[in-house]
Amino acid sequence: MALLVIAGCQLMVVLDITIVNIALPHIQRSLDFSTTGLSWVVNAYTLAFGGLLLLGGRTGDILGRRRMFMVGVALFVTASLLGGLAQNSWQLLAARALQGLGGAIASPTALSLISTTFREGPERNRAFGVFAAVSAGGGAIGLLAGGMLVEWLDWRWVFFVNVPIGLLILLAAPRWIRESERQTGHFDVVGALTSTLGMVLLVYGFIRAAQEGWQNPLTLASFGVALVVLAVFVLVERRSPQPITPLHMFTDRNRAGTYGMMLSLAAAIFGMFFFLTLFVQNVLGFGPLKAGLAFLPVSAVIAVGAGIASQLLPRFGPKPFMVMGALLAAAGLAWLTLTDADSTYAGSILGPMLVLSLGMGMQFVSLTLMALSNVAPHETGAASGLLNATQQVGGSLGLSILVTVFGTAGRNEAEHRVADFMARASAPERMRFQRTGELPPPWAHEVLTAGVSVAFILAAVFAAVGALIALLVVQVRPGDLERLQGGPGPVGGPGDD
Repeated sequence: MALLVIAGCQLMVVLDITIVNIALPHIQRSLDFSTTGLSWVVNAYTLAFGGLLLLGGRTGDILGRRRMFMVGVALFVTASLLGGLAQNSWQLLAARALQGLGGAIASPTALSLISTTFREGPERNRAFGVFAAVSAGGGAIGLLAGGMLVEWLDWRWVFFVNVPIGLLILLAAPRWIRESERQTGHFDVVGALTSTLGMVLLVYGFIRAAQEGWQNPLTLASFGVALVVLAVFVLVERRSPQPITPLHMFTDRNRAGTYGMMLSLAAAIFGMFFFLTLFVQNVLGFGPLKAGLAFLPVSAVIAVGAGIASQLLPRFGPKPFMVMGALLAAAGLAWLTLTDADSTYAGSILGPMLVLSLGMGMQFVSLTLMALSNVAPHETGAASGLLNATQQVGGSLGLSILVTVFGTAGRNEAEHRVADFMARASAPERMRFQRTGELPPPWAHEVLTAGVSVAFILAAVFAAVGALIALLVVQVRPGDLERLQGGPGPVGGPGDD
């Protein structure tokens, strides 16, 4: 029962990342988001979640893990209810940020509760296995559940569905989960807030540039303040006795390379899901349920890639799978750049997604192993938490950059399409365009597709950067694997730099 409660919480948090993706086109129409502004529905959650993840884990250590687990779930449930009731864009974005805060407290404390609830050995290993399976499968469940809820009910139910699940968890937790012993320490609140604020300003700068251009005063001011705040964050972390982000984690070249690869991978993948969700529903005309089913092969092939890497890692070591995984991801994204308004799902979307997914599965296993290599036992939580935070922040930053490219390319394409539209459209259509400023299909489809195609070019570059990091930065031999996993293994290898 304890494991059911813990796994239920993790499923709710992970599921929320993908379940909202399917609803994005409907949210956009209902609350009048622009395409660039719509990215904040994703970024408000991932920035709060990734930026406060390490602080959330620390609150559980100091204040009690069960107590903070319940606080995180309560915040998540409250935010979900508010998100479902939102009547305008700022209300939804505020609710998404609060959801991210709740997830940042609940998710790391849920993982920590496994260590305090289950005995070391096979029992704890099985519990970790269930937790990992829920984390991996939650994305696929979210895609399918999101499609069903939006198709049969309304987009608001992708938020409302969390309320009964969360309430059941809150009722069951006091009965089935015991409280952990509190540890001494202090909260690095300044470090957590400066890192999160700096990333929010950086993301805002890119999205503002997509809407208003690079010479806009507010765009430039956002970038300038972001750099100052992030510099303050580094100074705070260097002087803090218990920093929220242990900067010495980056002194090991393998681990630093791993974080860099996760940043580039997440930057590419978050953008891929965002733009393909819009494309299959707005251009291909898929309904929400059909769109959810269209993405299910991604989860299946990720599992295949992870299985291949897990089986062959002892023989070849992690580096070949890091390189090959990044190259496959880059190839899949490069293939997606060929997408146009006449593309079909089977002919132009499915193949690239399968190639990309195989590479993602290979990378996830290898990156997780490398992130925890040569880490002292008392810092294992910080190392894994930093990898998760890097994934969320990298996804937000990458999506904002891709949205900027998308917005610029879309505006340029729109200028050409407007002239063509005005020459061919009927008088009522021209009057409607002059009133709303929105092109009807097929011209609108051409504009969207042009922006998406250019965004995929940059996403492929992000994945290629990951491959270069694996080739040039990571230095680990196949024989080092036992040492990376905590065994004696050979010492003095390149991974010890």
